[in-house]
Amino acid sequence: MSATPQANGPAIQSLDSFGCMSGLLGKNQELSGSGIRFFRKRSDSTALGQVQTPASDRGFLAGVSLSAGHRRRIFHAHHASEHDFEMSSVYLRDFSDDYRADLNGPFDFLLIEISYAFIDRTRDDMRGACSRGLERVVARVDNVLGHLAMALLPALDRPTEAEALFVDQLGLAIGTHLVGSYGGSTLPNTRKSRRLSELQESRAKELIRNHLDGSISVSDIADTCNMSRSYFIRAFCETTGQTPYQWLLSQRVDSARKLLTNSTLSLADIAFACGFADQSHFTRVFTQTLGTPPGRWRRSHS
Repeated sequence: MSATPQANGPAIQSLDSFGCMSGLLGKNQELSGSGIRFFRKRSDSTALGQVQTPASDRGFLAGVSLSAGHRRRIFHAHHASEHDFEMSSVYLRDFSDDYRADLNGPFDFLLIEISYAFIDRTRDDMRGACSRGLERVVARVDNVLGHLAMALLPALDRPTEAEALFVDQLGLAIGTHLVGSYGGSTLPNTRKSRRLSELQESRAKELIRNHLDGSISVSDIADTCNMSRSYFIRAFCETTGQTPYQWLLSQRVDSARKLLTNSTLSLADIAFACGFADQSHFTRVFTQTLGTPPGRWRRSHS
């Protein structure tokens, strides 16, 4: 999305990376992964005016509406089309096309900027044969992408807790869904058994344990197992019953339990030692996993 001030309108405001006037955005968040970037843009203003972006080589943009009630009029070469956005309505467009639209009504979107290289690599992971590009759609309800977008919102609210492993894992899920649904590819047969060998499982778990701060990427672990990223995640899930990030969190909690039982370290020090972003992050994950806060757990097990 981008915005340009109207003639005789208000003074020019600062613009974000999409050209949006920052002063109209009630929420303006950003999170980056490998070849993919996430933005949350929300505005309660009804005076949004017209937005436009010139053609560029930035890749593709997917927008997921997080609320209902937004409408926009999109201008094409020889006509204009009007679209109403519901909850989980999606639009996809190529940055190589000029874009111009009138915005009407408040909006709340998760924007996903995807490089061409990311799309190509995702296709390679899926072993799908299709032409480069994604289908252009506007205001199509996609509940799967809507759920994936909602799963990302806590990370956008707390970016210091968004480890590379989590962002990569969710970004890959989003990329796989976009290519599989809008790129002409067919997902591999998910009914076929996919499991890690004992050696691959051991290597993957060792890498994750050695990076409890979540700094290692899915690509790094998959490369060690000689697998594509998407195949590795499916094989890891089938072997362990958890995604790599879920398994990472379980290891953090296990390490924290040992320190709570066998040390006098403060909760803040334990949080740091076990790879959590801070004490509040530690408390939230520990409580969600075991049903009780770490301080209370320590007192009951001392």
